[in-house]
Amino acid sequence: MARVVFAVLLAFTCISAAAQDAPAPSASTPASTSGASPNPSVTHGGQAEPIAAPAKAETVPLIVPKGTALQVALSDEVRVQKVGQPIHGRIVEPVYAFDRLVVPVGSDVNGQITEIEPISAGKRTLDALDANFTPAHKISVQFSEVVANGEHIPIRTVVTPGSGEPIRFITAADENPEGVKDAASQKAKEAKEQAKAEWNTAMQQVKQPGKIHKIERYAIAQLPVHPQYVDAGTVYFAELQDPLSFGTEPLSAEVAASVGTAPPPGSFVHARLVTSLSSATSHNGDEVEAVIARPLFDDGRLIYPQGTLLKGTVLQARPAGYMSRSGQLRIVFHDVVLQDGVASKIQASLEGVQGASAQNLVLDAEGGAKANPPKTRFLTTTISVGLGAASFLGDTFGDTGPRAAGGATGFKLVGIVIGLTVHSTALGMAMGALGATRSVYTNFIARGRDVVFPKNTAMQIGVGIREERPAKPVGASSKR
Repeated sequence: MARVVFAVLLAFTCISAAAQDAPAPSASTPASTSGASPNPSVTHGGQAEPIAAPAKAETVPLIVPKGTALQVALSDEVRVQKVGQPIHGRIVEPVYAFDRLVVPVGSDVNGQITEIEPISAGKRTLDALDANFTPAHKISVQFSEVVANGEHIPIRTVVTPGSGEPIRFITAADENPEGVKDAASQKAKEAKEQAKAEWNTAMQQVKQPGKIHKIERYAIAQLPVHPQYVDAGTVYFAELQDPLSFGTEPLSAEVAASVGTAPPPGSFVHARLVTSLSSATSHNGDEVEAVIARPLFDDGRLIYPQGTLLKGTVLQARPAGYMSRSGQLRIVFHDVVLQDGVASKIQASLEGVQGASAQNLVLDAEGGAKANPPKTRFLTTTISVGLGAASFLGDTFGDTGPRAAGGATGFKLVGIVIGLTVHSTALGMAMGALGATRSVYTNFIARGRDVVFPKNTAMQIGVGIREERPAKPVGASSKR
C-alpha cells in the first residue's frame, strides 16, 4: 500500500512540473506558424536575432548660403521714372552649391527700383551753373526673383555698396611675353583667356549700348533738361538674405577623399571677394578673405568645393596722390580653409579681376593692380584750352565768337548764353580761362584714381606650387 501511494504522488509531481514549464499563450503570437512573421529574423543557436538594416549612404546638402552675391547685369536700358518701377537682369556669374551648378549664366532675375534719393540744394546749384537742371539721382534697387532652369525662385537681396556700374574683366599681363613659354606659363595664359572669354560671353546676354547709342545718350545728357538712364550692362552685386536649398546629393568615399588634396601646378580658381579693398583705405598687412565660387576639379576629382575659404594679406597699398598719381594695390593669398575647418598653406596670385570701367585698371604679371588716368584726358584738355584761347582772339570771329567760346569752356550752355547776351569781351576771356584751368587741374593736377575692389568682386586666382619671387612695386616691368 505504501508503494502505491508513493507512485501516485510521484506521478502527480511530474505532471505539475511539466505544466509549469509549458509557455503561456500570447495574443500577439499567431495561432498558425505557416504564415510569414511581420518581423523577419534569423535564428542562431535557438535564439532569434533581428536582421541589421543596411548602412545609409552619406549625402551633402546643396545649399547656396546666406550672403552669397548674385551678379546681375541689367538686360535693357532703364529710364528712371519712379519708385517701384520694375527692372530686369540676367545672371553673369554662375552660382554653385558644393560641386553642382544650380543657377547658370543667363538666368533671368526680376526686381524693382526701391529708392530715388533727392538732390541736395548745393549740388543742384552747381549743376545748374553747368547747364544741368536735371542732375542724376542716386537710385537703389532690389531683386526679388530668379528663374533658374525654368523654376521661379523667390529671393530676398540687398545690393552691396560699390556695385551698380559697368564692369569689365581684366587679366594680368604675361610674365614673359617675348620669350619661350613653358607648359605652366602656356596653361596660365589659356586659363586667363578662357576667363575673359567667359565674361564677354556672359555680357552678350544683355543689350549693351553700341557706339551710336552712346553718342546719342551723351548728346542728350548735355541738354539743360534731360531724362536719367541706367545703361544696359550695369552690374549689381545682390547678396542673398536667405539661403537657397536645392536638395542633397550623395557623397561617395572617393569624392570625400579627394577634397582638400593639393591642386596641380597651374590651377586656377574663381572666387568672390569677402573683404572690400581700396588703395585709399587699405594698409600693408591687412587681412583679406575670398570664397571660392566655383568648384575646382582635376581630371574629374573634386579638389576645392564651392564655399572653400581663401585667406591672404595686402602686400602693398598706395593711395592716389596729386599730379594724377594713380593708386596701387597688391594682394596675395596664402591659406585655404575647407568647410570642415581644415586649413593648408598655398601659394596663390591674382590673375584676373573685375573692375569698374571708369577705373581703367591694369594688372601686372605679379597681380598688382593700378588705376590708370583716363585715355581721353589729353583730348578733352586740348579742346578746353583751345576754346579758352579762342576767347582771347578779339574780333577774329566777330563780336560774339570769343565770348561764346569762353562761355562754352566755363559753364557750358549757361556760359554760352551769358557770353552772347552780356556784351563784355573781358567776361568771355575770364570764362575761357576758367574752363581751361579747370580742365588742366582735373586731368593733370588733381588727385588720381584709387584702386577699388568692392565686396563680392569676382577674381581669378592662380593656386598650386609656384616659385617664390620677391614682390616688386606695382607697375614695374615684369621682364626677367
